[in-house]
Amino acid sequence: MTREEKNQLVDDLTETLTANDVIYLADTSELDAEATSLLRRICFERNIKLNVVKNTLLKKAFEKVDGKDFSGLYDVLAGPTAVMFSDTGNAPAKLIKEFRKKHERPLLKGAYVEEMCFVGDDQLQNLTEIKSREELLGEIIGLLQSPIKNVVGALQSGGNTLAGLVKTLSEREQ
Repeated sequence: MTREEKNQLVDDLTETLTANDVIYLADTSELDAEATSLLRRICFERNIKLNVVKNTLLKKAFEKVDGKDFSGLYDVLAGPTAVMFSDTGNAPAKLIKEFRKKHERPLLKGAYVEEMCFVGDDQLQNLTEIKSREELLGEIIGLLQSPIKNVVGALQSGGNTLAGLVKTLSEREQ
């Protein structure tokens, strides 16, 4: 690979890293061709982009990104590295956990999720429990709607009871 090709690859990686807030680094070594193909297919189906990159080029791209601190991931840049990009914070973690039910790999090396670095395969469970933006918004809306629904329900049921009581009392007077 020429220096120009390497520089172009670093620039492309820098753009991708800048555009994504969810980045997972995994070790996919020792996966045979069939398992690797299956992993790539599942990633594609779940809208997760998977690239295998050289660690030195990835580190250069990390250093070129403005506004994000990837320094916590520098120590895991050894051996084969596959980079997963996603829009949802827990999607790659769930994929890795599910895939490992039948295969020994991929192992989680580290992750950068919404400005936080997670290092090590022992963080996989924590990452699967991260809620996506949509899940959090749904919970907030549900929490906000719940008291309103209770008040409206109480007013409606109370109004019906009061109207029924008034109607019954007016019929008795006649």
